[in-house]
Amino acid sequence: MITAPHLHAMVIHFPIALLTAGFLSELVALISKKQFFRNASFYLLILGTLGAIAAYVSGSYAGDGMTDGLLQKPLGMHEEAALVTLWLAIITALTRGAMYFFNYQKAWAKWASFLFYAILIGAVARTGYLGGELVFKHGAGIELVLPDFSDQSTE
Repeated sequence: MITAPHLHAMVIHFPIALLTAGFLSELVALISKKQFFRNASFYLLILGTLGAIAAYVSGSYAGDGMTDGLLQKPLGMHEEAALVTLWLAIITALTRGAMYFFNYQKAWAKWASFLFYAILIGAVARTGYLGGELVFKHGAGIELVLPDFSDQSTE
């Protein structure tokens, strides 16, 4: 059966990949001045932001019941980082969307948009790092299944 931690683990990789690929596409667009990469960056940002919303919601459900004990502090840090990342993604997507649809091509706006995107990628990396620590350092969401030795007979 798929549980909330399983769903979160499956969903989270999409916004990480989409937003990172979008940022790299934006970097190529700034260097090459090719519209294809700018368009790709925009659509990857939109898809990554939608994925970030899904990841945040699934993460909220995955964290239910883990608020006491040793996981309280690292889970709180991950949740705060995820919220910052979510809002940065939404703000960056809205800013880029306005620039895209109103065809606003000022150089300062392009660089400001790139800076927002870079900060967003830094937030994605921090959130992912804290999430990785939750799983690999603290064992959050891990079910330990030990073999049942009670059925073995001794000779």
